[in-house]
Amino acid sequence: MKLLLGTNNPGKVIEISEVLQGLPLKVLTPAHVGLTEVPPETGKTFEANAREKAHFYFERTQLPTVADDSGIMVEALKDELGIHTRRWGAGPDATDSEWIAHFLERMRDEENKRAAFVCVLAYVDQLGATYTFEGRCEGIITPTLEADYLPGLPISACFKPEGHSRVFSALTIEQKNSTSHRGRAAVQLRNFLSKMPE
Repeated sequence: MKLLLGTNNPGKVIEISEVLQGLPLKVLTPAHVGLTEVPPETGKTFEANAREKAHFYFERTQLPTVADDSGIMVEALKDELGIHTRRWGAGPDATDSEWIAHFLERMRDEENKRAAFVCVLAYVDQLGATYTFEGRCEGIITPTLEADYLPGLPISACFKPEGHSRVFSALTIEQKNSTSHRGRAAVQLRNFLSKMPE
């Protein structure tokens, strides 16, 4: 089965694809099908945005589609991030390094470093039915970047999940997929897809 990952974020493509490895799937991205149009994000929740993006790509390709909406909720910053994470601060056109520099500077004087990552994956099957899978991971923001990070995922280098002594991007693939918000949602998706008739 062909499965479209409805995202242009290379880090998300890598992480989700790793979890789905071994299933009888040919994973495609918008670039593979020549789709350059970008979906709107008008929802008020992660789930609403994930559904909107998944249907956007499904309607244009008629391929079973998975789309992700995710972000970080930082206690000290109240409701500033969440569904607005990538568009927050330095803005959606900022490079990863510009965005994360602004974020770390904003967090520098905050005593409360508690945060939680949330991810919702929406899957639209070949008939247009939609299913959603949610993952969450609690942790703390570190004062500086403690590792390299995948393109599009800069916060993973300064977010230390509960129960670990290293930041997300310093964990092994297995550790990250079993711990991270996206990994937990993707494992649920994998289990769902693995039960589907071929």
